[in-house]
Amino acid sequence: MSGRRPPARRRRRRPSRRQQRDAQLIGLLLAAVVVIALVVAVVNWLLAHWWVLLVLLVLAVLAVGGWLYSRQQRARWEAVRAQGLRYGLPPLDALHHSRFEEAIRDLMRRDGCQNAQRVGGGGDLGADVKATDPYGRRWVIQCKHRRNGARGSAVGTPDLQVLNGTARQVHGADVAGIVTNGRVTAPAVTFAKQQRLHVVGRQTLGVWAAGSRPLWELLRAVPPPRRSTPLS
Repeated sequence: MSGRRPPARRRRRRPSRRQQRDAQLIGLLLAAVVVIALVVAVVNWLLAHWWVLLVLLVLAVLAVGGWLYSRQQRARWEAVRAQGLRYGLPPLDALHHSRFEEAIRDLMRRDGCQNAQRVGGGGDLGADVKATDPYGRRWVIQCKHRRNGARGSAVGTPDLQVLNGTARQVHGADVAGIVTNGRVTAPAVTFAKQQRLHVVGRQTLGVWAAGSRPLWELLRAVPPPRRSTPLS
């Protein structure tokens, strides 16, 4: 037996970068040709069957018209609902706390705050409802719902301290207040006056929710309007 080594295998040469770029370019050109051919074929088919294009156009117009009509009807219904919105205290007492926040939002919308929104939840930093009134004032409201109404636990100074620490600094409020269907302690009322906070207790809430007067007409020392409107 001879001691010859087996012939070494030749390594395959990898394509150079230039060859790779050329291959990619050829692939892109082929894809472009296919796309152009498909577009031309579709256009020719539509030209030969023009009535299909007309039907699609009519359906699109009907769909857009239906969407616009539905949106307009919803806006009208919301406006009518807001104008006639009334709440009594017993129905407010029976609400879940999240529904109570939604009710306060709806009352602000009734008063003309079109952008009123409920933002309460985890990490709300003391703001449950935000709104801008027709006079340009930014409202930040914290809601405190009590299932037992006046017999429930009273809203105290700590609740107002949270609002006082975030309403203006974090949320940019012009008017900051707490709305509750329950009681408010005397120290909390005193603290609110000192810090220019507004307390909407059960009695004021009842007048506001059942009547047609906006909230700012029921509160004292509300900041002056930011802008003049037909209402002013």
